[in-house]
Amino acid sequence: MHSSSDIAFTPSVKAIQRERGSRNQYARMEEKGGWPTTVTPELAAFLQEADSFYLGTASSEGQPYIQHRGGPAGFLRVLDDKTLGFADYRGNRQYITSGNLRDNPRAFIFVMDYASRRRVKIWGRAKVVEADADLVGRLFPDGYRAKAEQAIVFEVEAWDVNCPQHIPQKFAAADVAAQAARYEARIAELEAKLAALGQEA
Repeated sequence: MHSSSDIAFTPSVKAIQRERGSRNQYARMEEKGGWPTTVTPELAAFLQEADSFYLGTASSEGQPYIQHRGGPAGFLRVLDDKTLGFADYRGNRQYITSGNLRDNPRAFIFVMDYASRRRVKIWGRAKVVEADADLVGRLFPDGYRAKAEQAIVFEVEAWDVNCPQHIPQKFAAADVAAQAARYEARIAELEAKLAALGQEA
């Protein structure tokens, strides 16, 4: 029986699951169809908040490579219920991801939300789209200061959400600064009230 999770659960993986006692729980999941294969509203909302993710590719010889991608929240766009895309900015010009995708379209997206301790894994196939200014324009975040060289389009084949176990909770510096500014403003307001009460006494 084919399941969407077979994209990760190879025969060797399933053999180890049997050896270590977890195969039955995953077999029950597979009987229900396995992992989601389309972008749900919940996944779309999660990606809309993401300002960072990791893109995994592999060379024609199977050598894996992971590259960080970052930008304004929502820069990884949902194009339809099977397709994601993002503008690929000019970087160090090594072009390892581009070269890997030319030879091997299999790709993987890993999105981590440290503040909420959530992570999403997305399997699929990706391609580089060059010389399509229209597509790059649709994917490029408004007002972002970067130069887009091309677009990368990702076809979703399966995705899964991990439990929060062992994810350290971290917050973005900008979010911490904004919260600290609110506290400082409130402290200043309360100090002014105390000073006024002191004058009245």
